[in-house]
Amino acid sequence: MTQAANAIRRALIVIDVQQEYFSGALPITHPPVSTSMPNIARAMDAAHASGIPVIVVQHSLPAGAPAFAPGSESWALHPEVAQRPADLRFEKNLPSAFAGTSLDAWLRDHQINTLVVAGYMTHNCNASTVFEAFHTGYSVEVLSDATGALAYMNAAGSASAEEIHRVFSVVFHSNFAAVASTAQWLDAVAAGLPLQKDNVPASNQRARAVRPCSITS
Repeated sequence: MTQAANAIRRALIVIDVQQEYFSGALPITHPPVSTSMPNIARAMDAAHASGIPVIVVQHSLPAGAPAFAPGSESWALHPEVAQRPADLRFEKNLPSAFAGTSLDAWLRDHQINTLVVAGYMTHNCNASTVFEAFHTGYSVEVLSDATGALAYMNAAGSASAEEIHRVFSVVFHSNFAAVASTAQWLDAVAAGLPLQKDNVPASNQRARAVRPCSITS
């Protein structure tokens, strides 16, 4: 393949950075929004300056829904995202930014081969988008400190926001996406290089070497 065919053509997708996660019923707690929001803004500014398309996605549920009802205060984009330029803006009704939208067609029309994920939540809309992007044939990069999670407890058990964010990040990096900090991503953009993900066998072998007694069949 030629150098041009191998060129990285990134787009940054900023998923659901809405007031619901800051002042609504679903506050993001890990990493704290005091960390993730500045990094989201930093990534958007860097992408714009570098000619990387920026995509802003906004989640919408039916009118009267307890969260993300169109026109409600919690549905609104965070001002730091709303005020920044974007090459594409759209609403979605399902977790994945690909589901029921024209995202894939837009990315292909713009010859994008690498989708960079920022926004919320790590384990829900981000994860759905990461998995679908991977299965659709895109390389994926996830900005770990420009995303975030919240805690859960239900009939299946409980998990802290830190646990959820950490575990999903490890799973992403083992196969589906290269996970890195915003600073690491900015360095890669400046160098014109892709971020490198790991693989399932190597990830498992390292875990077995460190904690052999904890491995069960």
